[in-house]
Amino acid sequence: MAEPLTALTDLPPFDTSAMDGWAVSGPGPWDLDRATGDDRGILAGHAATTLADGHAVAIATGARVPDGATAVLRSEHGEVHDRGDGRARLAAPRAVRLGQDIRPRGQECGRGEPLLPTGVPVTPAVLGLAAAAGYDRLTTYPRPRVEVLVLGDELLRHGLPREGRIRDALGPMLGPWLRALGADVSAPWPLGDDADALHTAITGSTADVVLTTGGTASGPVDHVHPALRRIGAEVLVDGVAVRPGHPMLLARIAPDRYLVGLPGNPLAAVSGLLTLAQPLLRTLAARPPAAPSRTPLGAAVDGHPHDTRLVPVAYRDDPRHGRTATPLPFHGPAMLRGIAAADALAVVPPGGADRGDLVDVLELPWSPGSAARDPEGAGPPYGPGAHPGGGRPVRSTFSAPPTGGAA
Repeated sequence: MAEPLTALTDLPPFDTSAMDGWAVSGPGPWDLDRATGDDRGILAGHAATTLADGHAVAIATGARVPDGATAVLRSEHGEVHDRGDGRARLAAPRAVRLGQDIRPRGQECGRGEPLLPTGVPVTPAVLGLAAAAGYDRLTTYPRPRVEVLVLGDELLRHGLPREGRIRDALGPMLGPWLRALGADVSAPWPLGDDADALHTAITGSTADVVLTTGGTASGPVDHVHPALRRIGAEVLVDGVAVRPGHPMLLARIAPDRYLVGLPGNPLAAVSGLLTLAQPLLRTLAARPPAAPSRTPLGAAVDGHPHDTRLVPVAYRDDPRHGRTATPLPFHGPAMLRGIAAADALAVVPPGGADRGDLVDVLELPWSPGSAARDPEGAGPPYGPGAHPGGGRPVRSTFSAPPTGGAA
C-alpha cells in the first residue's frame, strides 16, 4: 500500500446482534413484539424499530439492534409462552447480562482510527478489511513488470538433450519464481546467441526489469556487456565475490528501468536471483527489506579461499542445536537437484564453517519460514524518493466486476 489505511467508518457502524434470537429491553420477562409486521423479526439489512422497556422482538445475526434494547437473548436460551390472546411472552431461565450478544458500534475500530501502515502487502484479508472500513479504491505500488530473455544457442525448449544441446532449465523456472517474488512476468523469450537480437530486445522492452540468463562473462558469444555498452547503460554491479554466481550483474538501462544479468548455470542463476533480482524487485514494489535470518549449520561446509559460498540447505531438527540448516548434496553451479530439495541457501564465509556455526540464510519464497521474513509493517518502505522505481503509486479499484475477476 502506498498510503496508510484509516477507517472511514465505525466498525461495526451501528450496534448489531451477534446471534439469532431476540432483542430485549430490561430484565424480563418480556412482551414479544413483531417488527414492522414481520414474524421473522428484524433481519440484517433492515431498519430497526424502537423497543419499549419490557418488550422483546425477534432479531437475526448481523441485524441492527433497535434503540432501547439492552441485550440479545439467544434463540436457544429463550422460552416463548402463548398468552392465549394472540400475544406471546418471552422468558429466560437465567438472568440476561446488559449488552449480552450485542456487538457495539465501533467495537473493532472507530472512524479515523489507523488500521494498517504504508508498505503493507495487499493480501486478501487486507482487501476485506479495506472494504469493511468503507474503501472503494486503494492507492498501491504496482507489481514490477519483468521480461525474461533466455540466451544460448545450445538450449532446447522441449525433448531430451541431443547433439550437444541441453534443455533450458531456467526459462520454465524463472517465471513462477519471479511471480512468487511479487512480479508480473511475461513468457520467457528465447534469443539464442545473437548480439543484434539482444540489443533489439533490450531497447524495445518497456518492462521495469529486463532479466537475462547467460552471456554475462567475457566469452566469444557473451553479448550482455557489449549490449549494455552499446546503449550507454550504467553498470551498478559487475560481478560479485560469491560462488556460484560471480558473473552476475545489475545495470540501469534507462530512468526507472533495470537489467539483471544472471549467469547461465542454473544454481549460479539462483544465486543472482536471490541476491540481486529479489532485493531490486522489493525496492521497486516499495516493500521493506527482508528481515535477516540466521540458523546454525547442521554439518560442516568447506569454504572458498576468498569468496562467499551459497549452499542449498534444508531445515532439520537437531538434538543439540535445534533447527539447523543442513547442507544438501548436488550443489554444483550447473545443478538444480540440491536447490529443488532446499528451503534456503546458506551464506558460507570464505574458509568455510563448522557444524553449529550460525550462518545467514536466504530463504526461498516457498520455504516454511519465508512468510516470517516479510512481516506486515516490518518497517518503513522505500519511499517515493528513496527507491529506484521512484515510488509510482497507482489508484487501484478492488471491487470485482460483474463477470468476476481478481483485484
